[in-house]
Amino acid sequence: MIRNVKEIDGIAIQRLNKDQLGYDYPLNKTNKNLKRLLNDSRHHYMLVFEDDNTKKVNGYVHAELYEETYFDPMFNILALAVDATSQNKGIGKQLMLKVEKIAKNCGVSSIRLNSGESRLGAHEFYKKLGYVNNKSQKRFEKTLD
Repeated sequence: MIRNVKEIDGIAIQRLNKDQLGYDYPLNKTNKNLKRLLNDSRHHYMLVFEDDNTKKVNGYVHAELYEETYFDPMFNILALAVDATSQNKGIGKQLMLKVEKIAKNCGVSSIRLNSGESRLGAHEFYKKLGYVNNKSQKRFEKTLD
């Protein structure tokens, strides 16, 4: 079953971020961020796939409304993660299709996402859903004191 994320999902989301996306971010900070994001329902859309029988969260997606001066508003997928034991069962596809439906209901006509160069399986997954790689870029970051 796909449902909206709740604050109690922080443990599962932190685990998925660590195990599937490689982001080993502390649980207390994950929970703090999750609470803040859930309070911004105009810009952040977060869904989980919960197993009907076990009630275990096996995947999640986080999309944001991305608005800029140089193109129409779009959704930006910030995270999509499915537990390794639940992959290739249609969970990621269901989550993405639900986000696409939400985007259409919001009047948004496109979705974008970034995927690490080494995540070749993810690239094939997105291509199967109709996403195209339309840009190569470098990401720059600066840690502020």
